[in-house]
Parts: sequence; C-alpha cells; structure tokens
Amino acid sequence: MKRGLLLIDRGSREKEAKEELEVICKKVKEKGSYVFSEYCFLEVIPPYIEDGMKKCLNYEIDTLTIVPYFLYPGKKIKAAVTNAMKFQAKTDVKFKISKPMSMHKTMVELADNRIKSALRKNNISIEPNNVDVLIIGHGSKDPNAQLAIKYVVDGLLEKYRNVSHCFLEIEEPNIQQGVKKCQKNNPQVLVVVFYFLHKGAHVKRDIYVDLNPAIENSDLKNVLITEHIGTDDKMIDLIIERAREVENAN
Repeated sequence: MKRGLLLIDRGSREKEAKEELEVICKKVKEKGSYVFSEYCFLEVIPPYIEDGMKKCLNYEIDTLTIVPYFLYPGKKIKAAVTNAMKFQAKTDVKFKISKPMSMHKTMVELADNRIKSALRKNNISIEPNNVDVLIIGHGSKDPNAQLAIKYVVDGLLEKYRNVSHCFLEIEEPNIQQGVKKCQKNNPQVLVVVFYFLHKGAHVKRDIYVDLNPAIENSDLKNVLITEHIGTDDKMIDLIIERAREVENAN
C-alpha cells in the first residue's frame, strides 16, 4: 500500500518554522517509509491546507494520513481537520486523521530532555529533586488546552521539586503570575521550559517581553531557559506513532 503523510501546522511567518518542518517531513518520510511527507498551514501564510491537499493528491498513493501538528486539542484542530476532509469527496485516496501531539508520554520526555539540556549547557550539576520547573505554553480558549499542559506538568512532578505552568496569552496564569508563584517556592534553580513546537515569533521575541521583566523584578537568582521542542527525534517517532495508530486500525 502506498501511503503519504501531511502535517497540518498552525502557521508562522518565521523562516525557522518552515525550516524545522522541512527537516521533520524529511525524517518522517524516511523513517516512516512514506511515498512523501508534506506540510501545510492552517493560517498565517501559505502553503494553506488547500495547497497541501492538492499537492498530496497529485502523488500516486492509496491512503493519505493527515496529522494535526498541534500541542493542544481544540478549535484549531477541528478547523484543520474539517478543511482537509472537504477534499475526500474529490478523490479515491483514503484519508486517515491522527490524534494531535497532546496527552502523550513523549511530550513529558521531550520537556524533560529540554530541562536536562539546559542544566548541562550551564554546567549545573544538581539532583532533579532540587530543581524547580516552569512550563510556558501558548494559551487557548479551549479548556482541553489546560488538560494537555497539566498532563506534562503531572508527568514531570514525579522527578522535579516543583513544577508549574503559565501561558503567554489568552488565559491565566500569565507569565508574570507564573514567575511570582515560582519565587514563593524559593528555588535553588528554576528552569523555564518553552513549550512550543517551533522557533517562531513567540519563542524568538514575544515571550521575552513578559518573561524578562518578570524575572528582573523577582528575587530569583538562578533561572535557565530551555530550547523549544524543534526537530527532536522523539517528536519524529511520535508523529509516526500517531500516524500508525490510525493506519493500522480496523
């Protein structure tokens, strides 16, 4: 059976986001043995979903696995899936829709890896149970977004001294509130996790607008910032696992 895969991402104007998606698609194609692996965007800039679907359907394939490349369930995913499924009536290619990247142990492992990398990079050797963690996510009006980030928080709590979360926008706790909460715990080391898929505008600029003054106005002495999720091989494996869940289902 000839299979293709299409990642649907939210969208970003930053060139790094496209570069990361190109790397991810190349690795997914090779490791997952797909005829092709393409990406498209729900919004912001092309290639939009219509562009991605038309390109995919030009290949000779039997099935197309559509992977919503989102960290949170919600309206954005529903919109992405709805737009993609409009093309099912126009082709004999069978569409299969995977789950998003949320609520999976790999996301806990990825956040954990980012924390460990930040500690190593700064030459800090300390037991995990003496490390505090603050996860910064995007924020969403959908209540399931809170559940998705809490899943990661709960997973990390098994290892680290304190783990909490905050959001860049839309919902609370905001970044200032998140930093204040961490300060009350008097951490020896605070590691701030950028829980974002790409090095887009949020990671490059927006977070620092709130994070820098919040840290400067606090009594925190040792604050480390992690890398975003990016093109980690664990994420490649998760994309393929999500795809296989629907490809192998009866």
